[in-house]
Amino acid sequence: MLLLLPAFISLASVSFYPILNGLYLSLTNTSLITQEDDFVGFANYVQLFADSQFWNAWWHTMWFTAVSTLLETLIGLGMALILYEHFSGRGLVRAAMLVPWAMPTVVTSKMFGWLFDGQHGIINFILVSLGIADQNINWYGSPDTAMTTIIIADVWKTTPFMALLLLTGLQTVPKSLTEAARMDGAKSWKTFWYIRLPLLLPTLLIAGLFRALDAFRIFDLVYVLTGGGPADSTETLSTLSYKVLFATLQFGYGSAVSTAMFITEGLIAAVLCLFLIRQIRRVS
Repeated sequence: MLLLLPAFISLASVSFYPILNGLYLSLTNTSLITQEDDFVGFANYVQLFADSQFWNAWWHTMWFTAVSTLLETLIGLGMALILYEHFSGRGLVRAAMLVPWAMPTVVTSKMFGWLFDGQHGIINFILVSLGIADQNINWYGSPDTAMTTIIIADVWKTTPFMALLLLTGLQTVPKSLTEAARMDGAKSWKTFWYIRLPLLLPTLLIAGLFRALDAFRIFDLVYVLTGGGPADSTETLSTLSYKVLFATLQFGYGSAVSTAMFITEGLIAAVLCLFLIRQIRRVS
């Protein structure tokens, strides 16, 4: 315990103390503009639950988390199944697959900003040339398509991470089971559905849990690409708390937004963990 004490103190100073301090600030009306710093109890949370801007950001965050995690899991599973098979150049393809994930998110945001530019973007050029669209689409400048653009960018960047985790899980499935199924006449789809997928399910849920918690904290992609606009159509809890804390300098109310975000993420993690434990017990 004495040997672990220095590491524990270091972690507590950079992790536990800021969390506790944030919880305390959420119970105050601390502001650098008005110079107020009074304990107000749950007044910030009462204001928060009546704040339409908060619920707008909360819904966008939940929607982004659900859609991006689902798409990345399904596409990543397909990529993992392909990369699991033996073919010429498999090692090169596996290495190239990680390039989007390795790119900094800011670079990805700028790249997709150019690709989906409403006037000169290559995506609009392709869609108009193929006759799919009659005119250029204002992808991240319209409330109707801005969130879709962010989801596409996030799926492109993070799907390789999901594929890598699921590929690792596929390699733990005993080959003897799939070979026995094929010898019994099972087709590829039935082999996957009845053998690979049940054994892969714990890995699938763990990968989905990691990705959902990471997606819920989305900030840099949104901040660089749209800044939460247009008309708050892509505002997330991370960007909202950032604006409240550092733009309006309302540390009390901003900490309440961050705490509500932390509680929501904790509930998501708890639900997914309970489901994961149940599935692991069922498989074992």
